[in-house]
Amino acid sequence: MNDSLSRLPQEPADRLTKPFMQFLRIEATAGIVLLLSTLLALSLANTAWSKSFLALWEMPAGIRVGDIQISRSLKHWINDGLMTLFFFVIALELKRELVLGELRNPRMAALPVAAAFGGMAVPPGLFSLLVGGGPGASGWTTVMSTDTAFVIGCLAVLGSRIPGSLRLFLLSLAIFDDVGAILVVAIGYGDALNWAALGTAGLGLAVVAAIARLGIRSIPVYFAIGGGIWLAFDASGVHATLTGVVLGLMTPARSWVSDARLHAILDRVSAHPPGDHSSRDTAARSDLHRAGVATREALSPIERLEMALHPWVAFVIMPFFALSNAGVPIGDANFDIPLTIAIFAAFVVGKPAGIVLLSFLAVKLRLATRPDELPWSLLAAGSLLTGIGFTMALFIAELAFEPQLLNSVKLGVLGASVISATLGLLALTWLTSPGRR
Repeated sequence: MNDSLSRLPQEPADRLTKPFMQFLRIEATAGIVLLLSTLLALSLANTAWSKSFLALWEMPAGIRVGDIQISRSLKHWINDGLMTLFFFVIALELKRELVLGELRNPRMAALPVAAAFGGMAVPPGLFSLLVGGGPGASGWTTVMSTDTAFVIGCLAVLGSRIPGSLRLFLLSLAIFDDVGAILVVAIGYGDALNWAALGTAGLGLAVVAAIARLGIRSIPVYFAIGGGIWLAFDASGVHATLTGVVLGLMTPARSWVSDARLHAILDRVSAHPPGDHSSRDTAARSDLHRAGVATREALSPIERLEMALHPWVAFVIMPFFALSNAGVPIGDANFDIPLTIAIFAAFVVGKPAGIVLLSFLAVKLRLATRPDELPWSLLAAGSLLTGIGFTMALFIAELAFEPQLLNSVKLGVLGASVISATLGLLALTWLTSPGRR
């Protein structure tokens, strides 16, 4: 049998798209793109084009149908609209790990859950202690989260020197962090509740659950209903990005077609003799169509959605978010230094301290299991990276602080991210150096 026939046919575009798709699959690349977007935003915000660049994101955009008009600034559409897909992908990853991954073991999952709780509780406490009753005291939620892309990017710098257990721990911790933070945002930073709109959102979620039980598997149908749920949440006073978290956690993690059934269907296709099966009524074409559906449905909806959306989130949505939110005009801004220091200290000191403390307590109380290949020294060094709060911190800051305080907060977040990344990389490099193994 000709081996080339067992492969998919090649098109000229494949010579370009195949290497590019392999490049996109490297998670660390998302951190590099995000970093470049941040540097570009900072650069443009401190040049002669600063006012034009910053004004760009405040331009109104929207749609109007009759007397109904939905109009927001570009930054608002990015932060509340596109970021919903970011949280959707985060929730997909969380559910996949809990249902299909290593976190299926409750005691294994308990360690990153405890660490995330510590990382969400201690930094706000330290922030409140330093700020007291000063300006921005109500913005303590800003220091709760961790930037997943930057953390994974930092670990990728060290390559195979980092054990898989630390990668899983930090990835799970960051995801739990982000989900916890968006729940706080949804509850704490919404407007006055519109119960009719909230009931409509709940009805939409019930419809999603019902049609999933009926066996409807068309992803466009779910996205259409999801868009309606987003509009209902947006009108309800609850932060609309909660839509992404809820729908992500509702997405089925099991495939519709089992491996055994898939192989049986493919065996029927391979049993047909070679020839021209151009007629629409041939059994061969029917089996071929069935094989196409079975091949697609052999992957769970979570896996298919992650593969489809993750590149768009990592390489389109996140760079746009950085460009629209990370620009800080340093030369012309008036900074609230105590607020900046409080943000900085909460991330650089409070975040790793809370993670290590709660992880230690969870293990000592036998609530969680620490993998043997993840010593406390490595866990503590990795926890330094969680002070990189960037994406979620900037996202929450836009909701939690008055406009005149935002530049001070952004400076603290950016400074903490740089120092946390540096300290974490240095500590991990030293602990994993050949002389210490």
